[in-house]
Amino acid sequence: MFTGIIEEVGRIASIGHGNLKVSAALVLQGTGLGDSIAVNGICLTVTEITSNSFSVAIMQETLQRTNIGLSSVGDKVNLERPLTLSKAIGGHLVQGHIDATGKVISLTHRSGSTIIKVESPHSVTHYVVEKGFIALNGISLTVTERQSNSFTVSIVDYTLQHTILSEVRIGDIVNLEVDIISKYVEQFVKPDSERLSSKYLSEHGFTG
Repeated sequence: MFTGIIEEVGRIASIGHGNLKVSAALVLQGTGLGDSIAVNGICLTVTEITSNSFSVAIMQETLQRTNIGLSSVGDKVNLERPLTLSKAIGGHLVQGHIDATGKVISLTHRSGSTIIKVESPHSVTHYVVEKGFIALNGISLTVTERQSNSFTVSIVDYTLQHTILSEVRIGDIVNLEVDIISKYVEQFVKPDSERLSSKYLSEHGFTG
């Protein structure tokens, strides 16, 4: 579990053969083998650590479903270590499970902020609400506007300068994760016939 508050921007040192190596510094502190690190919002397991880098295993599905498969050596990536009980939740609860990718379709620079509009599939916008949260490349952002196939977020200059959004361009593909709370709410309000119940589990052989 993460907060969507980026701790560091790293660089891809190598990628291929089911392995991703990232040059970093801050996120290495307190990180051990088997721990998780969010890379562009993707929760990945650390398989190797050096004094200035870490490696994670990446599956083919991860390459296909996220923007990591479009990355090259030298590309910058957002990095965040997992949430701990002593860490403030400055953003929102982010699982690191990417729902889909979206495409940046407009950028508007204003005094102190940048407005980014992202084209996204219905599977994402279905859960998006104005003033709600969404994680974009692992960054916790507030939705300012929502359409049927897109949404808009406003990013303050500090966030822009301390994440890879500082280099975002129209046409870029970004990782998207909706607020998990919206999925839980949807599940809770479904008709009883569609909800997961003890009766359903018993009828389908999951309980004795």
